Amino acid sequence: MEKVLYIDCFSGISGDMMLGALVDLGVDFNFLKEELKKIKIAGFEMECTKVKKSGISASKFEVKVTGSQPHRSYSDIKALITDSTISQRSKETALAIFESIALAEATVHGVDRDNVHFHEVGAVDSIIDIVGTSIAITKLAPDKIISADIPLGTGFVQTMHGMLPVPAPATLEILKNLPVYAGDFDFEVTTPTGAAIIKTLASGFGGIPPMKINCIGFGSGSIEAKGKPNLLRILLGELLEDKKNKEGADVSGEYETESEDMVLLSANIDDISPEITGFILEKLFEAKVADAWTEPVFMKKNRQAVKINILCRPHEEKTALDILFKESSTLGVRSQHVKRYQLDREIRMAILPYGDAEVKIGYYKGEISSVSPEYESCRKLAQKTGKPLKEIYQDAVIYFKKQILVKK
Repeated sequence: MEKVLYIDCFSGISGDMMLGALVDLGVDFNFLKEELKKIKIAGFEMECTKVKKSGISASKFEVKVTGSQPHRSYSDIKALITDSTISQRSKETALAIFESIALAEATVHGVDRDNVHFHEVGAVDSIIDIVGTSIAITKLAPDKIISADIPLGTGFVQTMHGMLPVPAPATLEILKNLPVYAGDFDFEVTTPTGAAIIKTLASGFGGIPPMKINCIGFGSGSIEAKGKPNLLRILLGELLEDKKNKEGADVSGEYETESEDMVLLSANIDDISPEITGFILEKLFEAKVADAWTEPVFMKKNRQAVKINILCRPHEEKTALDILFKESSTLGVRSQHVKRYQLDREIRMAILPYGDAEVKIGYYKGEISSVSPEYESCRKLAQKTGKPLKEIYQDAVIYFKKQILVKK
């Protein structure tokens, strides 16, 4: 049976809550301390104590700074982790978590990723939280990690940039394309560090899967929440096969992907120039339609023509029709209601020897089914290094698959 770890973040997640829950689950605290000595950081102490929240026993992990700490850039943190002697698998996980935060911070603040200065996230406690979590996950070695949907909280939080709305902009950027909700909280329950941990580790989201539970761990947060214990719960056990639906029918052979009702618009045009066709496609993509493309066709009397196809959501149909009728010479457009099946997908980073490249990952039945390098990311790397673009494409796939093998 597959070993599964389930992150039950009913009160959000932060780095210290995650590490506390992992220790409570059974990861030896003394082992963690010895491993974390391999990171060249001084001026801090760690402790993990037992506390009670709403009558529930939990572990509270804390880092106490005892000496001055510098502000660290993303490049500084990468060097600290890379130069350490922790296991390669732990390094890969920690680097991926920090990569997620760095990309979000760079996007939010409009700076180059390597020049991001992390402030709170780069503080020693967050480095320990992230590297410690990576070491603990490597020690537990689950085959699969699944998370509950992620609550965000509301209100405002004090940062180095002043008061910011909750969820913090970097947290939202990290959690794009993942299932989130506000929750009944008036404070920040999911931090950028917690968001990056879940984004990097979890391969699926939803309720507790069919599983045999072997261990349970609770990690305590620092805020006393009203009505709900400020705790993170982690379950570790064995994944059970679930081949039946709620009605008891066998569904093991069904097509297990998400589907969406869409509209397919198409028009055959025999008197349009390629430049205008290209302009129409640009406008359609600016309008955020799901997809648009052309096909060569032959019409009556063997007239060569181009067929413009638009795949859009029902509420986007009017906008797409406006563009097509205004910008082309077509006298009519066909419309079909279709269903689109699509794989779960996300953008991940492939860490190459000469830089990092984004890759788009497709998941089928919870497993990676496709790895596609992102053009813009690879193009920038090609310009920076002088390497052929096709070589970077190949390396991005090869090195990402190596990272996945190391993670497993």
